[in-house]
Amino acid sequence: MAINYYSTKILIVDDEESIRQTFKIFLSSEGYQFVDTAATFDEAMKAMSHTSYDLIISDIVLIGSRGTDLLKEIRESGVKCPVVMITGFPNLESAAESLRYGAFDYISKPINKDTLLRFTRLALKHWYLENKTRSLQLENEKCRRHLETIFHSVSDSIITVDMNMQIIQLNDTAKQKLMTKGEEGLFSLKQLPEELYSTCLDDAKEVLKKRVKVNNHLIECSFPDDKSKVFSLTTSPLLGENEEIQGVVFVIGDMTVYKPSKPNKPRNHFHGFVGSSPALQRVYSLIENVGKVDTAVLITGETGTGKELAAEALHSESSRWHKPLIKVDCVSFTEDLLESELFGHKKGSFTGADQDRDGRLLLANKGTLFLDEIGDISPRNQLLFLRFLQEKTFTPIGQNEPIHVDVRIIAATNVDFQEKVQQGTFREDLYYRLKVIEIELPSLRELGEDITLIANYFLGFFCKKLGKKIVSISDQAAECMMDYFWPGNVRELQHVIERACVLCDGPVLLISHLPTEILHHKTTGNKAISSQQLSSHQFKHSYVPHQTAPGYHPEKQKILEALRMTNGNKLKAAKLLGIARSTLYRQLHRYKIDQKEQLFE
Repeated sequence: MAINYYSTKILIVDDEESIRQTFKIFLSSEGYQFVDTAATFDEAMKAMSHTSYDLIISDIVLIGSRGTDLLKEIRESGVKCPVVMITGFPNLESAAESLRYGAFDYISKPINKDTLLRFTRLALKHWYLENKTRSLQLENEKCRRHLETIFHSVSDSIITVDMNMQIIQLNDTAKQKLMTKGEEGLFSLKQLPEELYSTCLDDAKEVLKKRVKVNNHLIECSFPDDKSKVFSLTTSPLLGENEEIQGVVFVIGDMTVYKPSKPNKPRNHFHGFVGSSPALQRVYSLIENVGKVDTAVLITGETGTGKELAAEALHSESSRWHKPLIKVDCVSFTEDLLESELFGHKKGSFTGADQDRDGRLLLANKGTLFLDEIGDISPRNQLLFLRFLQEKTFTPIGQNEPIHVDVRIIAATNVDFQEKVQQGTFREDLYYRLKVIEIELPSLRELGEDITLIANYFLGFFCKKLGKKIVSISDQAAECMMDYFWPGNVRELQHVIERACVLCDGPVLLISHLPTEILHHKTTGNKAISSQQLSSHQFKHSYVPHQTAPGYHPEKQKILEALRMTNGNKLKAAKLLGIARSTLYRQLHRYKIDQKEQLFE
């Protein structure tokens, strides 16, 4: 239903007069006639003491106070209207604080007219629907009185629905254990696990038809991370004062047997990651927290550190876990092919386009799009993707009408974005759009004893795959792996253990089963290579001084080190780095590494 714009009251809070006036002009021209402004915390509080606003838009940085202080004061004073926070310096701490104090949304500058109007419409629509929901709850007060005692006396999930299977009420247990908010923040039975949802519908039909209670279903339900839970389900008719059926009540109990866990014990595994080091514990916690916040994420780290694994974990932790996760390796496509791959095309739009094709953005609708190696896309594709991030719409090649999609963007790169921005090869506005929240993955050499833990994980995996009966790794082999620099990170370690398992015929993986580059890293037997080899300690100290030199880039240094270790053999260097030879050639071209530099720089 349409919102009455003439009665809508909006307050703009910003210490920059130009922004206040610009926002007021944008909103007034759209039909919002009651728009007030305030420059400070005190002015905003004074305005709210005289006027009941339907929407407040506030900068997170104010003179003398912070926007989050204003937000906190608004909520503590009982004002329920939506508050949209804006900032020129987005970071995880300010986003989390805003959401903790009940902000409707958190957006970053620069904000154009379309973005401002879109967020205004969404916030007011949310406020309108919330008010409508409260009205509906008052109308059904008699029904809720019948359930009040049950709601306060049991820990089971309780959901009541009307004759059309629309939710009337649900308790906190149901919200926390079973439901995820859908569009506009509303709840629906469809948000239940699929197995439970179908059983609820079947039971509801029987209850409405026969006016009897259906008892004691035990239903197995699948959750993210292959977790399985068991729920009991009892379905009963919801009766009014005259004994007429007004709907159905579902009582759902969690029958899962949970294994006790020690408090504060570091996790060894998380969504495919293996390791318990402090560096990985920080990554696990960050993914858990960021996964629940539906915003763009940039994953950074060296090649082979698990950026794709992190993207999968973020998707699994989000409310979109049951929707598609679509992956795109940006460096695998030319400029034109990447545009077609992302946005799709219509038949006949270019030579070879013999049929319509949906782009990856459309395939990822309601889910997540993972863009790997986004730092290498062309300026044209940077502009096209920036427009999509701003407007959430795109136009397939050869089509005139734009398409709107709801997609969460996760991007990954191993390049230095700030350096590329300074060089003018990557748009600064797109960089900040992608880097709303950044997750930096540690290199393998930073994980300490996790190297042995990860090696044993791969050992078990490949023993099962290859039919081997290797039970452990010798102390000397483990020491060699701990001392090695691992330029290819976890991917290189995976290949090393797979190779060792193939060569090993006994119950113990020995030092002789390791590749020469790891053995020569520890010994001085081969002068042609050992003169270029360094221990882990020596390597770190020899490279630290160069990190401040002009043009320094850690990825380039890893490539050069791998080439030195293999006397310039690109095939061996690619294997050492854990990447394809074609990828190595692209990196040689990217960093302008010539043959002389490969061996003697």
